[in-house]
Amino acid sequence: MKAAGYCVFETAIGTCGIAWTDARPPAVKHFHLLETKPGEASERLARRSGAKTGAPPAEVAALVERVKKHLSGDLQDFREVVVDLSESGEFDRMVLLAALRVPAGETTTYGDLAKAVGRPTEARAVGQVMARNPIPLIIPCHRVLAANGLGGFSAPGDRATKTKLLAIEKARFPAVFDFPE
Repeated sequence: MKAAGYCVFETAIGTCGIAWTDARPPAVKHFHLLETKPGEASERLARRSGAKTGAPPAEVAALVERVKKHLSGDLQDFREVVVDLSESGEFDRMVLLAALRVPAGETTTYGDLAKAVGRPTEARAVGQVMARNPIPLIIPCHRVLAANGLGGFSAPGDRATKTKLLAIEKARFPAVFDFPE
């Protein structure tokens, strides 16, 4: 299903953007995290989604407010958000939906996520899926870490952004990271 529309919005840590479908309830199709240049989020969402900017439906507007709260430190649970992964392959969908279940403040590893989807030898493939995640933050790929450290992050700011998101969530990864209170 194609995106019906998109909007961009400011948060405590930068500009974000969201695209949604016209399904009922609307599903999140794309999310852009922390675009750095004016207009970049809008351009990328227009290109990726094929949609036009517009006022979000009430459900999406409420989600935007929750994202703003989350990025200000008032942690939100996005596990019930309806997402559209119809452009993703079967393995990607399994991994992304498993990642969606990792709550704020908790982390997992690429290897553990691979085990969770029944592919225990596919940790690298899980990392590649996280890099292609069309809905970061909502599908919290930042909470999926390498077994020996942070791992990568495909949003602008790369690992610094991943670290910032984990710090906002006061996440812990024993023996590797200890984020300040």
